[in-house]
Amino acid sequence: MSGALSQVFRALVYVLIGLVLCGIIFELAGYSAPLMFQSIAEGAFLSARAWQNSLRWALPLFLTALGVVISFRCGFFNIGAQGQFYMGAIAATFVVDGLNGYPPVVVIPLTFAAGIIGGGLWALWPGLLRVKSGTDEVITTLMGNFLAALFLVYVTSGPLKDPSGTGQAASSRPVGEAYRIAAASSISPTIIVICVLVGVGAWVLVNRTAFGVLSSLAGRNPIMVVWQGAKLSRLGLAGFVIGGALAGLAGTIEVMGPIGRLSSGMLPTHGFTAILIALVANLSVLATAFVAVFFGGLAAAGLYLPVLAGLPAAAIDIINAAIALFITARAWPKRLAGLFRSRRSTA
Repeated sequence: MSGALSQVFRALVYVLIGLVLCGIIFELAGYSAPLMFQSIAEGAFLSARAWQNSLRWALPLFLTALGVVISFRCGFFNIGAQGQFYMGAIAATFVVDGLNGYPPVVVIPLTFAAGIIGGGLWALWPGLLRVKSGTDEVITTLMGNFLAALFLVYVTSGPLKDPSGTGQAASSRPVGEAYRIAAASSISPTIIVICVLVGVGAWVLVNRTAFGVLSSLAGRNPIMVVWQGAKLSRLGLAGFVIGGALAGLAGTIEVMGPIGRLSSGMLPTHGFTAILIALVANLSVLATAFVAVFFGGLAAAGLYLPVLAGLPAAAIDIINAAIALFITARAWPKRLAGLFRSRRSTA
């Protein structure tokens, strides 16, 4: 077993420990742990259309997690995937709403371009602060999540507000059927093709290009990168922008596909789950695909927990939090601490 696969296997062991811990907690709280595991299994993979539902949530998570992988491999902690996801969705909605009535062959590419650029630009400013002034990107990207969430509330309550809405939840006007790339709460061949192409491109970028080699080296030994004649600032900024662009692409797909509109507070844990996926996958592109399917299954199982186990759907958030606790505890002494040491040595 290769070193990378071995590390991913150990990460999955920690995931299992997190699930067992949640089962014990729910059992002590008066719920049935066996029913919890049964609900997760049926909701994620065993029931009718389970795989379709799991892929529905896994595909956008995969795209966002790829961006996190690339940024983390460069040695920069881009914690702002949630905000970049929102800003990409907002930019895409402005374009598709403003160009309503124009031919889809014009609107759809421009909408995707806007979403990608929106997410990339929202990742650029914390990247510039990091490389130009040494500002801690953990703080700036985390702050960017809150700013983007507030901006999302503003645009869905103001410039993009659906005038026919009920007022219970602020949202934009629905995307026209001519511009949709998937039906409500489903996936489509278009989304699958996009994710496959992006996944292959990310694998080639990470494993078969000078950028991939240098960025991975920058995350472990930045001094060696400098000796090779590369600029850490360029690698870091590229990692930020690529990560933000992929998160923005995921936001665009949600607006143009399964959700079909922009809404305040949509998928509030999407970016944080993507970070968890990247850590479980040990920053491997190939492993990220499989781990994203697993966490997509957990998201799909949220519909089964209230029915079979009597648990609220929010129990999935508790499960994710428990997994995050064990994964970060595993990663901190090795990869994360090493990255912090390398950053201090080049500050």
